[in-house]
Amino acid sequence: MQLRRKQSDFLEDYEKLLERARSALPEKTQTFERFETPPIDSFLQGNKTIIRNFDAIIQKIRREPSLLAKYFSKELAVPVSVESTKLVLNGKFYERNLREKLQAFVDAAVICKECKRPDTRIVEKDGIKTLICEACGARSPVKL
Repeated sequence: MQLRRKQSDFLEDYEKLLERARSALPEKTQTFERFETPPIDSFLQGNKTIIRNFDAIIQKIRREPSLLAKYFSKELAVPVSVESTKLVLNGKFYERNLREKLQAFVDAAVICKECKRPDTRIVEKDGIKTLICEACGARSPVKL
């Protein structure tokens, strides 16, 4: 005599096994939060543009102030100076322009090309700057 089980019995068993397997899985330990470029807070003072939150930007992107100041100087073709927590640009610039330049810097010198994470550092060896990702280990040359 053969025992025949109904299809609904098999479905119940499958659901129980599936629930048991899901409960055995570890909780998600890593969160992938999207990195956002910090906003620029600037104002005009005569012929100068002053970025008030320069130190906050530097802390968020984890780069040397001189590196970002040099980048702005080169991209905007104006002299710049770092004064305590501010960056002073000798010229009149709108926040939109500055935001675009900062985003270009972040894309080139902060975000990993492979895993798209901001956990990177720049190492210079023999005059070549290399972006090294601390998350995935990828290396890529940086042209600033």
